[in-house]
Amino acid sequence: CTAAEPQLSYRELKDLKRASVLHIDVRERWEIDKFGKIPESVNIPLGELVEALQMDPTDFKEQYNQKMPSKSDPVVFSCLAGKRSKQALAFAMSLGFS
Repeated sequence: CTAAEPQLSYRELKDLKRASVLHIDVRERWEIDKFGKIPESVNIPLGELVEALQMDPTDFKEQYNQKMPSKSDPVVFSCLAGKRSKQALAFAMSLGFS
């Protein structure tokens, strides 16, 4: 990520999803139940994200039913208002994700 706080419009996100980007929704599970799941996203609550991004790829696949991203794979984070997704981005970058 080269921008300090990259943001995407809904249309840009839809276009990225066609290009095999991993979309991680960092909202809590109760928020997913209340507000709905974003199609083709994987829910990893912010409190679990650091541990999840350091998992063994086999364990990640088992737990989240998704291939674990490599440190150079494109990943998009989302939440309800943007604050947690910015934190998620900072966490991922601190773990070496680009």
